This record gives sequence, C-alpha cells and structure tokens, in this order.
Amino acid sequence: MARRLPHGGQVLTCDISDKWPAIAQEYWTKAGVAARIDVRIGNAADTLAGLLAEGRADTFDFAFVDADKGNYRRYYELSLELVRPGGLIVLDNTLFFGRVIDPEAQDPDTSAIRELNLFLRDDHRVEISLLPMADGITLARKKST
Repeated sequence: MARRLPHGGQVLTCDISDKWPAIAQEYWTKAGVAARIDVRIGNAADTLAGLLAEGRADTFDFAFVDADKGNYRRYYELSLELVRPGGLIVLDNTLFFGRVIDPEAQDPDTSAIRELNLFLRDDHRVEISLLPMADGITLARKKST
C-alpha cells in the first residue's frame, strides 16, 4: 500500500505489540517505504480515539480492520469518524470461518462478528459489499452527508 500512495501520503498502522512491526521494518526499509509508515503500538481503540482528539476526523482515505473480533464494532465506529466521505473501511474475517451462519456457534468472537454484520447491513451511513472470498471481507464506503 505504501508504494502506491500519492506524494505526501502515509500509512498509519496500529498493533498491540511491536513483534510484527519489528519484523516488517526490515522489509519496509528494503522496499524504500519505511518513511511512509507510521507505526502506533498500543490499544488500537485508544490510538484511533487519540487521532480524533488531534482533529483528524474525516482525513483518512482508507481503514483496514483486522484485529480482536470483540472490538470490531468499536474500531468500525472510530474508523467511520476518521475516514472522509467517500472513504473506504475494509473489515476482514466477516464470514468468520463460516461460523456466522451456524446457529450452534455462540462463542464471543463469532457472536461479535454476527452482530457487526447485522449492524452494517442496516447502517445508512455507508454502502456495503461483502466479498465471499477467503474468510469474508466487507467493504464499507462512507456516504457523503
């Protein structure tokens, strides 16, 4: 993604620990994009709320959510505030191994994704499309107000 950014563009990535970003740093450097990647370590919801507190609402073009399933709704709401009208939020794992259609699957992660999917279906702030590939990817395009 960082290679395709326009001049001055930046990728901001959130991770709960520095384990994976530390591994990725070598490859970002080899690819010549390390200066375009801003890594924030810590609770993603706190990071996103901090961006809003900095006045960054409606300034992001794209958000990708692939994190702890129980907090997807929270990440979605914060991302929706950060993404500009016409911007895109991509949520990974929205079919959750097919468990979302299994009435026997009542574990917290499956229930959280199932509830999110029902919420997204009725959220008039966005246009959505669920891509039935891999583990399910939902695209939510923020409407203009």
